[in-house]
Amino acid sequence: MSSDKIIAIEIGGTKLQAALGKPDGTILEKRRGAVNRDAGAQGILQWTSEKAEELITLARNNVRAIGIGFGGPVESASGRALVSHQIDGWENAPIREWFAKRFSMPVVAANDANAAGWAEYCLGAGKGTRHFCYMNIGSGIGGALIINKRLYDGQGRGAAEIGHTWVPDWTNDTPGATDKLENLCSGWAIEQRLQRLSGLTPGTPLSALCEGDPKRLTCPLLAKAAAQNDARARAEITAIANAVGIALGNVVTLFHPERIAIGGGVALMGETLLAPLRDALQQYAFAPYRNAVRIVPCALEEDVVIAGALLLAGASC
Repeated sequence: MSSDKIIAIEIGGTKLQAALGKPDGTILEKRRGAVNRDAGAQGILQWTSEKAEELITLARNNVRAIGIGFGGPVESASGRALVSHQIDGWENAPIREWFAKRFSMPVVAANDANAAGWAEYCLGAGKGTRHFCYMNIGSGIGGALIINKRLYDGQGRGAAEIGHTWVPDWTNDTPGATDKLENLCSGWAIEQRLQRLSGLTPGTPLSALCEGDPKRLTCPLLAKAAAQNDARARAEITAIANAVGIALGNVVTLFHPERIAIGGGVALMGETLLAPLRDALQQYAFAPYRNAVRIVPCALEEDVVIAGALLLAGASC
C-alpha cells in the first residue's frame, strides 16, 4: 500500500523537533526536545533517530520519506551538513546518507532557514508573492530567498545567509568596527550582552524584571522592559533593529522582494522589534524600492521548519 506520510526533523541550535505529517505540510504528530550541546552531533542523531522510529511505528510503517531541516549550510547534491556554528561535530557530516541507511527510505536534507522560508512562502506569510524573503532571528540568524516562485539555492550550498553579512558594531568603541550580524543580533549574542550589563538603575523596569541581577536577563524580559518604556531596553532594541535593517536594506537593494517575513525566537518580541526595524529599512533600502516591500511576522511560528521539511521531502518523491 502506498503511503502519504512523511517524517520531518528539525535540528536547530537549541531546539530539536520530529514530526509525522503529510506532503502538503500538515503536521499530524510531533515530538520536541532540547539540544544537549555537550553531547554534540552524536547526541542529536540519537534523539532524532529515536523519535523518528517512534513516529514511523505510530504510522504503522506507512512512511515514504524523511525531510530534515538542519541548522547550518547543507550541500544539496550530497546532503552533507557542512558546518554548524552552534554545535560541534557536524563538519562535512553525511546527514542525508546517515538517515537513508538508518531507515531505508529517501531523505531530503536542507538548511533549516531554507525549509522554513519555503514553508512560509507556500503556507504562511509569503502566500501570493512571486519574490519573498524569510529571515529568522533566533539562536542564530538565517534567511531564505524565493525568486520567481522558486527556492533559491545559489550554487547548491544555499544562499541568503543574512546572519553572516557584516554590519557596524555599535558595541565596539573602535572607529569603523564591524562584525557579523549573527554575532551581534542573535538570541545568544543579545542575552550574553545583556548579562554583562552593569549599573542597572534601581526602580527601572529592566532592573525590576531581573530583580537587579543582569545574569537573569533574557530577550523576552528585554522586550517586556521596552514595552514598559525602559530607556535602556528601548535603546538596545533600536540598535538591534538598526543593524538588522542595514542587512535587510542590502537584501532589498539586491533582490527587491515583495515581502520579508521575520521569524525565530527573538522575533517573538513582535512590534516592539518590528516597528523600529521597519523604520530602519526605510533608511537603508534603495529609495525606489522602499514602499514596495513589507516586513511582516511569520505565520507558522514554532512549526515552520518541520512544515518546510514535510513540503520539501514530499515534493521530492
